[in-house]
Amino acid sequence: MRSFASDNNSGVHPLVMDAVVKANAGHTVGYGDDPYTQEAVNKLKECFGREAGIFFVFNGTGANSVALQAVTRSFHSILCTQTSHIYVDECGAPARMSGCAVTPIPTTDGKLSPEQIRPYLHNFGVCHHSQPKVVYISQVSELGTVYTIDEIKAIAGLLHRHGMYLHVDGARLANACASLNCSMKELTADAGVDILSFGGTKNGMMMGEAVVSFRPEITENIAYFRKQSAQLASKMRYLSAQFIPYLENGLWLENARHANQMAARLAGILKQYPCIRFTQKPESNQLFFTMPGHAARLLSEKYFFYYWNEAISEVRLVTSWDTSDEDLSCLEQSLKEILNTYI
Repeated sequence: MRSFASDNNSGVHPLVMDAVVKANAGHTVGYGDDPYTQEAVNKLKECFGREAGIFFVFNGTGANSVALQAVTRSFHSILCTQTSHIYVDECGAPARMSGCAVTPIPTTDGKLSPEQIRPYLHNFGVCHHSQPKVVYISQVSELGTVYTIDEIKAIAGLLHRHGMYLHVDGARLANACASLNCSMKELTADAGVDILSFGGTKNGMMMGEAVVSFRPEITENIAYFRKQSAQLASKMRYLSAQFIPYLENGLWLENARHANQMAARLAGILKQYPCIRFTQKPESNQLFFTMPGHAARLLSEKYFFYYWNEAISEVRLVTSWDTSDEDLSCLEQSLKEILNTYI
């Protein structure tokens, strides 16, 4: 059954799969000293800048944990939204591995602003309190909203004035770029981001992410944090080789644009029904809305999706790089059958 539950549920793009098969030929040196990894590093440097430090890891939780260890010590604190992935969905791994306190900040749209962050920037130099050191944000946010370039710059500027770092979880960075019509470098390095977790698993890759550092003092020790975190792959070519076709000829952007466009079309279908109310502005490939509880239960019998807030019957639907016209047509027909009585 086709799913609108998560872009994690989609398949692997054929060009990415072909790259993995190609990398399987013969023997090569392990732990990243292979031609596939070097080519992938070069591709990423073309995207983010020649000075960027590139470190491949197995998954998103690993990328976030390694990145946050690289910019903190155990007496520091990490600020994030109350809906952030590191606070809600990673079983406390970043906090455990960094030793830091994680401080959640309430938001209504999944995004932080300098005004929301500023009240938490206190007690610097007081040994009785964890020291604020890094702000973690997701791009796209966990609620499907997108930070603009100016919003990123404003946060980074505030943090840098306090000697702090900005970490971006870019699991859906491609979708944000597609939404804003900008490059990945414009939305990260050029905007003042210090370290990035860059993923493609949700956008046509099979597995693996890259920790991308934009500051030499951060880059210096990431290799050691990666090893200590059990994120150094011996046969790294199978992780890194995927990034080569993903970054060539704009495949990352093509996939993300398609997913976003499918979400926009789906939003148009949903807006036809007065009983459906969007709880977040559709800006990416994630849609959040409420619908009558009975209707949601009937829809769940046909499609797998997640309840975001069951108390108010809020659900999330997610489109993917491989969502098809047929997928939308079938879902539209199911909505007609289920919601007809509510019109």
